[in-house]
Amino acid sequence: MVKRKSEDAQLGARAVNGKNARFAESPKANKPVKKSQTTKAAKFSTKPAVAKKEPKSEPKSESISIQVVTGSYERVLHGFAATIDEDVIGSEKSPEEQKEPTYSDTFLFAAHSSAVRCLAVSAPNEAHKRVLATGSTDERINLFNISTSPPVVSSKPQLPSLSATSIIENPRNKELGSLLHHARSVNKLQFPTRGKLFSAADDNTVAISRTRDWTVLSTIKCPIPKAVGRPSGDTAGPGEVPTGVNDFAIHPSMKVMVTVGKGERCMRLWNLVTGKKAGVLNFDKSLLQAAGEGRYSSGEGRKLVWGEDGEEYVVGFERGAVVYGMDSMPKAIIRPSPPTKLHQMRIVPAGEDKSIVAISTEDGRVIFYDLKTTVESEKEDEEVPQCAALGQLGGNQAGFSSRVKDFEVVQHKAGAPLTIVTASSDGAVRIWKCGLSDILAGAEGATRQVGTPIGTHETGHRITCLVAFVMDGPPEVADDDEDDVQDMPKEAGSDSDDE
Repeated sequence: MVKRKSEDAQLGARAVNGKNARFAESPKANKPVKKSQTTKAAKFSTKPAVAKKEPKSEPKSESISIQVVTGSYERVLHGFAATIDEDVIGSEKSPEEQKEPTYSDTFLFAAHSSAVRCLAVSAPNEAHKRVLATGSTDERINLFNISTSPPVVSSKPQLPSLSATSIIENPRNKELGSLLHHARSVNKLQFPTRGKLFSAADDNTVAISRTRDWTVLSTIKCPIPKAVGRPSGDTAGPGEVPTGVNDFAIHPSMKVMVTVGKGERCMRLWNLVTGKKAGVLNFDKSLLQAAGEGRYSSGEGRKLVWGEDGEEYVVGFERGAVVYGMDSMPKAIIRPSPPTKLHQMRIVPAGEDKSIVAISTEDGRVIFYDLKTTVESEKEDEEVPQCAALGQLGGNQAGFSSRVKDFEVVQHKAGAPLTIVTASSDGAVRIWKCGLSDILAGAEGATRQVGTPIGTHETGHRITCLVAFVMDGPPEVADDDEDDVQDMPKEAGSDSDDE
C-alpha cells in the first residue's frame, strides 16, 4: 500500500510538472484532423518521389508529335496529332516490336460545302502558329490558325467516343475566314513564303494574296486553250472547253513560276518580278509517248515540282514524268515499273549535290528517283534516258495495295531519319520511317523495298489531300492541372475553417 501511494504521488507530480511541457508540444502535434492531413501529405509526398525516380533510371526517350490534316470527298477537314517516341524512329526494330504511336483528334468538321481539293500550311510565326489554307470545289479558300505546340494529355478521364483515339481540343486553333476571289474550283495552294499565298483555280488564274491582311496583290491570267478535241476524262460542259490551272511550281529564288493547265499540251513560264509571261514550251509527241501518254490521253501536265537546288523541275503526267533542266530541255524520263498511274510528287530533303523526288502511285507505292543519275532507256528509239529508281515504299510486296492519294515527307531535326505520312483513298493514314542512307544505297538501279511502317490511323473518310508538319512549338500546360493548382488553396482553407 505504501509503495502504491508513493507511485500515485510520483505520477501526480509528473502530471503537474508536465502540463507546460505538453502544452508546449501541442502546436507541433496539432489536432487529430491536422495530424491526418500532415500524415496524408507525407504519404502523398513520398509516392511522387518514388515515381520520379523510375524515369531517371530508364533511358530518356523524347516524343515527337506530328500534326496531320486531311481533306476528303465528304467535305470533312480532319486534324489529328500522332505522338511517336524518338527511339522508334531511330531504332531498327521490326514493326511487331515497335511501340504504336498514340493518336489524338484535334478537330473534325465539315469545312466546305463540297469536296476538299487541296491543302497548304505556312511556316510558323513568332506566336508558334501556322496558317492552314483549304481549297475546295465550292470556289472558297478557308483559312485557319493551327498551333504548333504538342498536345497535352489530360489526367482527367477522356470523353467516351466510338473510336479508340482521345480528343484533345486546343483553344489556339481558330478560324480566320474565307477568300472568295476565285470563280471556279481551287486546284492548288502554296505558301512559298510566310507572307504570300499562291492559289490556282479552274478559272485560269493564279492569285497572289498577302497574308498580313489577305489582300490580293496580283492575278496572273492564263490564256484559255483552243478546242482541239475532247480529251478523255474532262468535265467540261457541252460546247465548252476544259480550262483551268492544274498545278504550278515556284523556283526557290521566287523569280520564276511554271504552270500547266487543262486542255493544252504545253507548260508556261512566268516572270514573278514583272508578273508577265516568260515563254511557252510545247510537249513533243515522242516525249509524251515515252512518258506513257497514249493516243487517247489528254497530254496535259498534271503535277509540277522544283528540285531542292532549283537546277531542274519535274512535270508529271498521268503515267509518267519528265525532268527538265534550267534550259527547259528534257534531261530524263520517269516511268514506274510496272506501269501505273501517278498521283502526287514531293521533293525529299537530301542535302547538297543531291536531288531526290518521291512519287505516289495507284498501286500503293511511293517510289524514289534520283534526278541527278540517269540510266539508259530500255527502248532503243528513245533518245532521252531514264531516271534511276532508288527504292520503293509500300506496294503489293509489302501488303499495301490501296492507292496513295497524297503524302508528306517530314524530318524532326537535321540528320534524323525521314518520317513519311501517306494517305490512301480508303481512309487510312500510314506513318513510315525511312533513313536517307537506305534510299541512297539503291543508286545502282535495282528497285527494292525501303522504309518500315510505324502505325496506321483509320479516318473513315475518302481522303483527297493531306498536309503534315512537326509540332515543334513550346509545350503547353493542361487546363485541368491549372484548375487543380487553383483549387488546392481553397480546399485547404475550407478545412481550416471547419476546424
